[in-house]
Amino acid sequence: MKQLKEKLESLGHEVDLLGYGEDNSYVYIVNKNQRLEKDHLLPLLNEKLNKEAYPAIYENELVKYTEFQRYFYELAAAYFGLEKYDVIHTQDVISTACINRVRPKGPALVATLHGSVAYEIRHQLTTIHKSPTSYMARAYFDELEHIGATSAEFTIVANEWLRNVLTNEFRVPDEQIKVFHYGYDIETFIERMEEKKSSIKRPDDKKVIIYTGRLVETKGVHHLISALSQLKAIRNDWVCWIVGDGDKKAELQVQSKALGLEEDIFFFGKRDDIPYLLSKSDIFVLPSLLENQPLSVIEAQIAGKAVIVSDAGGLPEIVEHGVTGLISPAGNIEALCKNLNLLLENKKYRKALGSNAKKWGRDYWSPDKALENVLDVYQSAISKRKKDVENIPTDNKEEKDEENVLTDNTKEKDEENVLTDNTKEKDEENVLTNNTKEKDEENVPTDE
Repeated sequence: MKQLKEKLESLGHEVDLLGYGEDNSYVYIVNKNQRLEKDHLLPLLNEKLNKEAYPAIYENELVKYTEFQRYFYELAAAYFGLEKYDVIHTQDVISTACINRVRPKGPALVATLHGSVAYEIRHQLTTIHKSPTSYMARAYFDELEHIGATSAEFTIVANEWLRNVLTNEFRVPDEQIKVFHYGYDIETFIERMEEKKSSIKRPDDKKVIIYTGRLVETKGVHHLISALSQLKAIRNDWVCWIVGDGDKKAELQVQSKALGLEEDIFFFGKRDDIPYLLSKSDIFVLPSLLENQPLSVIEAQIAGKAVIVSDAGGLPEIVEHGVTGLISPAGNIEALCKNLNLLLENKKYRKALGSNAKKWGRDYWSPDKALENVLDVYQSAISKRKKDVENIPTDNKEEKDEENVLTDNTKEKDEENVLTDNTKEKDEENVLTNNTKEKDEENVPTDE
């Protein structure tokens, strides 16, 4: 989002970033000294969302947490004021539903979805959030997926996989969806690859396998470690760098130790020198169980690395098996081990895949085309919003259908305050733009 902000500002637009702060304890406008603490609103939220009035919320802890978070987000957005913006660009289904409930008539709303929240929750309901009321949470997040994906004027997704999920399973009209990728600041990434500030050195006599990303269940790192255990029985001319943090880190370290891989797998935690670490690696691997369009693969391709990925979600749309990388079935440890061994064994093939990935990636992930697509959607959304507002009857307005999913708290539009927000990482903050230029001014080239 920061890259998009900088690109838009280079064209003369004014852009604010709105999002959660540390531990989701406050909402703030990142580039301004404006923030609202959750603690300030908790007494009000506890009073309004009390158990007697809304018992369904309290049946499932995940639902309860999400309800409080989304009401807090809506109140914060309303508190900061949205009237001055021409376009509000949200980054997930829940913040989209939130903003739509509190936005005034003027701003157009565009949503970019970076994956399926409902799909992620379904997986969690069988693992970390498993409970007797999991069925309730599934219904809740399924409905939020529909609401958030249909609340904006247009919804942007990165691939056909997510388009099909939304249209086939969550009742999203096909005409609602625009498909194009995010783009990436390739030049800056290449410059950072050449920085030599890292304290990590690659071994002289071993090849480096690298994973970069969150250490969570859906990334499948536990399958990678199991595959590496099998690989060690075949060869030991490698090490694996695991770069990232998450709630599964300690568990993964225990797994690595139990399999006797302490001298082979290194956990480096969250780092800011990933471009340099990629430049020193030989093979990038992402064994995800659920995936959309991960930045880690984009970065590995720009770095010219042979990539090994699973066939989860949108990954087969950005990696061509045998041309720019290798694909194995998600969760298939034996196939993953086989692909790792193949690339370690065959240097020429490994280098060819990396070269192809770099050539394809540095062209495909160009940020300029992505920005052009975003600006086109902004203009279309502004026109659509203006037309829709003009067609709203002056009285007897219909109430919105995206009000509370589990609670029957339907209010008139004037009194609406809230729906929900999802816990998002800082780099997926919502973009709010004003001073939108005419289309012929938006295509002015940037000074890059």
